[in-house]
Amino acid sequence: MPTDVEMVLAAIRGRRSIRAYEERPLDEETVTAIIDAGVHAPTAMGLQPWRFIVVRDRGLMKQISDYCKPVLRTMLEGATDETSVGFLALLSREDFEIFYGAPVLVLVLGNEKNPYSTYDCTLCAGTMMLAAHAMGIGSCWIGAAGPVAGSPELMRALEVPAGYEIIAPLIFGYPGERPEMPARIKPMVTWL
Repeated sequence: MPTDVEMVLAAIRGRRSIRAYEERPLDEETVTAIIDAGVHAPTAMGLQPWRFIVVRDRGLMKQISDYCKPVLRTMLEGATDETSVGFLALLSREDFEIFYGAPVLVLVLGNEKNPYSTYDCTLCAGTMMLAAHAMGIGSCWIGAAGPVAGSPELMRALEVPAGYEIIAPLIFGYPGERPEMPARIKPMVTWL
């Protein structure tokens, strides 16, 4: 039987960003368990500056995607690196949706008055993604959803409260793929 350390390290090393999902819903209990794992992340001074919005409305997710795609295309105009060029090609496809068909989008919101909100909410999001992987659920941080903050109409539809900003747009669902581990660059470490 694996030890706690072995199980945690296996989850860390096995987690992947999933960009293809099965066509089956994710139940509320599972999403709640993922969020519960997130709120156990470290938080500066114990302030826990996060809030969560769970979006299961595929129509709303499509509206967000349709809003963000042209903004992202403009942002990537003139990019020549392989990753940007590939993503730009995806964004130009009518049938491409930035949430990759995931059944659930969870927005991790941070309190704008808390100077540590970005750090805390990022730790929370990472913990959520690790917990999801440990439960057999795929996840991906969708930075491409960031431009939605520029749409007052969509921010109202998402019910983002005043004084909060979207820190981490995360998708969750049953994985429709099992990507290989991308190459990792050897870390540069200074020992003093």
